[in-house]
Amino acid sequence: MPKTSPIHTEFDGIEALRAALRAREITALELADSALAAAQASSLNAFLHIDPELTRQQARAADAALAAGNATALCGIPIAHKDLFVTQGWRTTAGSKMLANYTSPYDAAVVHRLTQAGAVSIGKLNCDEFAMGSGNENSAFGPVKNPWNPDFVPGGSSGGSAAAVAAGLVVAATGTDTGGSVRQPAALCGVSGIKPTYGTVSRFGMVAFGSSLDQAGPIARHAKDLLELLDVMSGFDERDSTSLETCDGVANAPGRIRADFNAALQQQTGRLPLAGLRIGVPKEFFNAGLAGDVAQAIEAALQVFESLGAKRVAISLPRTELSIPAYYVIAPAEASSNLQRYDGVRYGHRAAQYGDLAEMTSRSRSEGFGPEVLRRIMVGTYVLSHGYYDAYYLQAQRVRRMIANDFQQAFAQHCDVIMGPVTPTVAKPIGVNRDDPTADWLADIYTLGISLAGLPAMSIPCGLGGAAGDLPIGLQIIGSYFKEGQLLAIADRFQQTTDWHQRKPRQQ
Repeated sequence: MPKTSPIHTEFDGIEALRAALRAREITALELADSALAAAQASSLNAFLHIDPELTRQQARAADAALAAGNATALCGIPIAHKDLFVTQGWRTTAGSKMLANYTSPYDAAVVHRLTQAGAVSIGKLNCDEFAMGSGNENSAFGPVKNPWNPDFVPGGSSGGSAAAVAAGLVVAATGTDTGGSVRQPAALCGVSGIKPTYGTVSRFGMVAFGSSLDQAGPIARHAKDLLELLDVMSGFDERDSTSLETCDGVANAPGRIRADFNAALQQQTGRLPLAGLRIGVPKEFFNAGLAGDVAQAIEAALQVFESLGAKRVAISLPRTELSIPAYYVIAPAEASSNLQRYDGVRYGHRAAQYGDLAEMTSRSRSEGFGPEVLRRIMVGTYVLSHGYYDAYYLQAQRVRRMIANDFQQAFAQHCDVIMGPVTPTVAKPIGVNRDDPTADWLADIYTLGISLAGLPAMSIPCGLGGAAGDLPIGLQIIGSYFKEGQLLAIADRFQQTTDWHQRKPRQQ
């Protein structure tokens, strides 16, 4: 870790940093150089590719815009991108040897929109290979270390993004969430992260894992900082067939989420800021598998919400446990289809020695893909094969619909939002599940159902746990479709009352 923190850590969030930039108290180039120095000195293995000149070019452009009075929303703000978004200049590896030297000729939609808003990229962040993992141990380039304790995982697959934000290397970062891969690392690293409603953020230029599940989302320290990024990232994109043109009758365009956020803040029905808010607490989220320290932190957070005027309502999501088998049929099936393009012919790793085309493809995939990716491809190919498609894949899709219906019934009849844990335990030591590769799958029990239903959800810090009481715990807040603004407003109220989001690793 760097001995001196980057300059941006002296400011409390994007709003304060933006004011300082526009007042010319600091320059974008100075911010970029300090972030680059911190990222290059870090021992967390959070970054996979840094190109100082590319970063400085963006910073100089931001300074020019600031000097001309043409500053955009994120002008000069140092961020970084998960290495699942293709980028011009910086390599895009998806954490895999298969794409170890790939450089895209274009930017992903998310990257383009943030760049247009003036954000300055420090580089590309480590992740589980093709986003397949819950601990960031599956990267071909080594595991990311948790800033709170480098012997522990940061969560996955967006572990590099969460670790970089928690360590103060960048103000915010992009991530992707297929089954919890924004929320889980945010929880384990003590930062905030949000997965929006499926289809609100373009998937164009995002390396595909599970196409009906993948969704981009930001990670930052504050809920308000998440709002700054998500409002820019969202919007209809005709290049993405799953992109939504409207969200609940309102145009899916930048500015929608901010408008919803502001409206939610103004909806006070009493003296207390959250008076009238009904919080659903699923009994299935508090089962025997939930660690005591996590349960205690979640209970304390719920009490804070009650002190702000919210009402707790007991609800049931009866198919919570079925989300694990359903997800681990559907996601591998989609992965096996998406990853068939990596054949050693057009791009990606090609084996040095082979006899014919079939052997070249086989050897290239065996050498280029890691064990977890190969495992999921094999599972996906099996469940899609003749004789098993109806028994496994179609049945999983039926369960998926029932899970979505459970959530909608809860929102329609009982509550406005749902709250509970993100993970059953705090972060685990690196390598502890090496001999049981499916153990990590079980840790996704509280996040998978939301992804299967396509709902928005976020994680915010709410406590510390573990043997030494020094590992972060996250609270999950789940909303109905297109309620990202409401979720962020509720989280902001909590963060105005508590300081968990401002706690930093002792090593900083």
